Amino acid sequence: MPFHVRRKDREITDPRELRQVLKSTKYVTVALCMEDEPYLVSLSHGFDEAKNCLYFHCAPEGKKLVFLKANSKVWGQAVLDFGVTDECDYAYTSVHFSGKMRLIGDLKEKQHAIEVLVRQVSLNPEAKLAKIKPEKLSKTTMGRIDIDYMSGKKHLSPKSSS
Repeated sequence: MPFHVRRKDREITDPRELRQVLKSTKYVTVALCMEDEPYLVSLSHGFDEAKNCLYFHCAPEGKKLVFLKANSKVWGQAVLDFGVTDECDYAYTSVHFSGKMRLIGDLKEKQHAIEVLVRQVSLNPEAKLAKIKPEKLSKTTMGRIDIDYMSGKKHLSPKSSS
């Protein structure tokens, strides 16, 4: 259920700006829920703008996967933190999103997912991607979050902070 942004002067309404935050951050925090029990997890991710989804990798077992199997609906957040300004304000941009999380089984999609992820989080992505072998990738647990809603908010620009 989407809520309005209370401070309309800080609301981000341009979808390109919302997507840019997801393309430029390395981590998102995602909330999952099972039987009224919330769970937060931070994920390194790659944003696929064409598919409007986030790709991630994880361990083949653990709390996140237990929660995912119980309820695939997630809420997430990405933040660009620009710090405290000279005027003691806080400069930031944040994007909230909701969607469905699922694991990827198809090797072709896993290959695409790892390319998106590594290109977003690595300083030398092509060298890293050259080392990924299909047999290792087939055993890697990878997932995606298909985004169905985004909202954003910002306060001050990066130039205003120090």
